[in-house]
Amino acid sequence: MFIYNIKINGSKTFKYIFSFIVILIIIVMLVVTYKIFNGAISNKERTSCMPQSDVSKIATKNYTNVLKAVHENIDTYVGKKISFVGYVYRVLDLKENQFVLARDMLISSNRQYVIVGFLCEYEKAQDFKDNTWVELTGEITKGDYHGDMPIIKVTEIKEVDKPNEEYVYPPDESYIPTSEVL
Repeated sequence: MFIYNIKINGSKTFKYIFSFIVILIIIVMLVVTYKIFNGAISNKERTSCMPQSDVSKIATKNYTNVLKAVHENIDTYVGKKISFVGYVYRVLDLKENQFVLARDMLISSNRQYVIVGFLCEYEKAQDFKDNTWVELTGEITKGDYHGDMPIIKVTEIKEVDKPNEEYVYPPDESYIPTSEVL
């Protein structure tokens, strides 16, 4: 039978274990730092090659929710770019370069509706007749029309066919607007 007697020097063992742990922590920190910075650089390179779309497309299902949110908090949305479909609608007191890009909002089950929409400004607004369906892209600005009003400065506009979903519905009370996503 063999008996081994191992004598452990406590201070040397502690120094070795402590040194090993410190070196391990430093290595882990270096690897993490490298991955963070390398990931940020490669992500920056990846997104710069892809087209940047900072235009929010408004769909029929959230049209009135967005309209309500923008009207209630104009300052939050100033500078945001949006794209949506509607028809050209004018009232008597609009300027020559203004029109409302409108939709019909159903308010009852027997097809009663009200006209809702964004006030738009476009230098060639007269090129589009009333009730012409168009798709436009523009930037939200703050203007004045019987008080503070969001006005869409049109950057692109084109005539389109009437959509299948011609009507929109009243705003959903559960909708929570954010300035990031329209």
